[in-house]
Amino acid sequence: MSNKWNQERKNEEYYKKAKKQDYRSRASFKLLQLNRKFKIIKEGNSVVDLGAAPGGWSQVALEAVGTEGLVVAVDLNRIKSFSDENFWSIKGDFTQKEILEEIQRTLQGKADVIISDAAPKLSGIKDLDQLRSIDLARSVLEISDNILKYKGNMIMKVFQGEGYPELLKDIKKKFKTVKTTKPPSSRKKSGEMYIVGRGFRREGRSS
Repeated sequence: MSNKWNQERKNEEYYKKAKKQDYRSRASFKLLQLNRKFKIIKEGNSVVDLGAAPGGWSQVALEAVGTEGLVVAVDLNRIKSFSDENFWSIKGDFTQKEILEEIQRTLQGKADVIISDAAPKLSGIKDLDQLRSIDLARSVLEISDNILKYKGNMIMKVFQGEGYPELLKDIKKKFKTVKTTKPPSSRKKSGEMYIVGRGFRREGRSS
């Protein structure tokens, strides 16, 4: 009981940091740590944030791209806007054709980076929720064919379990280099893993 309490108190550190630094979510620190390590998002980039609410990752992406970049955030729920003029939010299901078309119109081209900290609606049944997570991650991967630039980059969350090795194999077909990682701000007891893909290949070809 004591160890569990200590662990929860340690994780609470990121909630406190988020409030202190005016981030919308403790998840902001995951992207901060991932981008510091892998340098996926750069100044001037166009970034699409899939499953973006409440906007913690979009907030970090806006800081990284600067005034010359663009961040397009998509979620089923409304995302409170930021004051930045280069932030656009789209309310809807990113797996639907009409939302994909709206993303493309907003980008007016293709994205340099796709980021996704999306999680499925949880049922409380562990195996079912894990499979839903894999399906959601596959949707993010499929969307990359339509909106990600050649040699573009991606960061996405996925839960380990059934279907995870196959998903990772398919991501490796589409990106030149693929890394799996768990940032310090991710809860140790969580099964979440972050996949970082660099160098997007058109149609998943190896050359």
